[in-house]
Amino acid sequence: MDVFHTKGAALLIQAILALETEEECRAFLEDLMTGREIQDCSQRILVASLLREKLVYSRIAQATGASSATISRVNRCCTYGSGGYKVVLDRIVEKGMEG
Repeated sequence: MDVFHTKGAALLIQAILALETEEECRAFLEDLMTGREIQDCSQRILVASLLREKLVYSRIAQATGASSATISRVNRCCTYGSGGYKVVLDRIVEKGMEG
């Protein structure tokens, strides 16, 4: 079964699209996920950003604390995935929101 063809997944997507401010997003993520899940997701997007900057795995691991397995997984997603990381990272750059 495709995870995105469920009522719950559709509701999650609609919920994310309904968020309008950083504060709303923080509140939603805090309610939705554990602190550890937020840390894991935060680490993955940071890894994707550093891969985009062409940093080597050892530097990314040092900067983020991510394992080589996590860095490799994110790299596979960036290279062969659905393009989600690229879309969000491009939009962050376009809007001048880089951290």
